[in-house]
Amino acid sequence: MRSENQSSVSEFLLLGLPIQPGQQGLFFSLFLGMYLTTVLGNLLIILLIRLDSRLHTPMYFLLSHLAFSDISLSSVTVPKMLMNMQTWQLSISYVGCISQLYFFILFGSLDNFLLAVMAYDRYVAICHPLHYTTIMQEGLCVLLVSGSWMVASVHALFHTLLLVRLSFCADITITHFFCDLAALLKLSCSDISLNMLVIFTEGGFIYLLLLCTILGSYIRIGTIILRVPSTKRLLKAFSTCGSHLFVVSLYYGTLAGVYFFSSSWDSKDIIASVMYTVVTPMLNPFIYSLRNRDIKQALEMCVNRVKL
Repeated sequence: MRSENQSSVSEFLLLGLPIQPGQQGLFFSLFLGMYLTTVLGNLLIILLIRLDSRLHTPMYFLLSHLAFSDISLSSVTVPKMLMNMQTWQLSISYVGCISQLYFFILFGSLDNFLLAVMAYDRYVAICHPLHYTTIMQEGLCVLLVSGSWMVASVHALFHTLLLVRLSFCADITITHFFCDLAALLKLSCSDISLNMLVIFTEGGFIYLLLLCTILGSYIRIGTIILRVPSTKRLLKAFSTCGSHLFVVSLYYGTLAGVYFFSSSWDSKDIIASVMYTVVTPMLNPFIYSLRNRDIKQALEMCVNRVKL
């Protein structure tokens, strides 16, 4: 196969979702509705947290950053996918593809860091309730969030720089609906052994560390609760951690399905990708607010202000 170096590759072609031509309109409306729900729902969460002083706590401070990260993660991929479905313009420029890859890795990684920090916050709240305000001070929360942004940015930049050094073959068709790292590596004519090594060492170490932080926090929470079991304590722990635990299971379950248990990039892999780039960010506002009394009260107060 004829190869071209990266300087001569001006664009890639995104095949998009495996949808029949007659169903394009239906799926366009579906994904547009999901995207608008994601943006508006997460913006509402951020707005309520900013307006209501009762929500100025570490948990809601972290939740507001997760909501912003979810909006950004969806905005990196979904608008381009919708435009391709509507106009049938499947091309994306080389610079646009690399930029999409960088921001996708950035906000995808940031989601993971924030979920780990939120798990630690729940651990402190349940296992050390008397020292919660002393430990989770504003300075520590800002430090944890800032550190998450910095490490996620460096992580994304590292993998992006490793990719741009590669040469690409004449085939520039990406069998995906966005510029995913694994799909781009398959198009390269260069030796990608270094890229794969870094993915499984540096990337694997980071995600394993974050997963261990989450699991360790919940194992400790479970140990504390079961030490003196009571229905009231179990219900309180579930109301405090249930939403976060559900989001973690949904996110890491689909992520593992895509990157570790799939043998080829077929429709099953694309569906799993849709789950963690579209569905999970859309569900987060509902998961965190439907059974949250504080959020409901803040929403009622905001509605009453508008009426007055």
